[in-house]
Amino acid sequence: MFWYDHGMSGWGYAWMGIGALVFWVALTVAVVLLIRYGIDSGRSRPQPPPDTAERILAERFARGEIGRDEFLDRLDILRGRPTR
Repeated sequence: MFWYDHGMSGWGYAWMGIGALVFWVALTVAVVLLIRYGIDSGRSRPQPPPDTAERILAERFARGEIGRDEFLDRLDILRGRPTR
């Protein structure tokens, strides 16, 4: 029956079982990570609001780069109102 020494000892069965367990755990982890990556990549990350011209103008005014009159004049121009 075992002419060519194909018999497997107890250690052979143990390593085969451990190998199968490692394979299925690795496959499960890979599937879970791929699903999580797919879900995370579908979400849009919150983006900071774009810098508008009015916001930049207000920041320049707050830093003191331009005065009150210049700020109000430029703000009127941006909003399409007639200047003073």
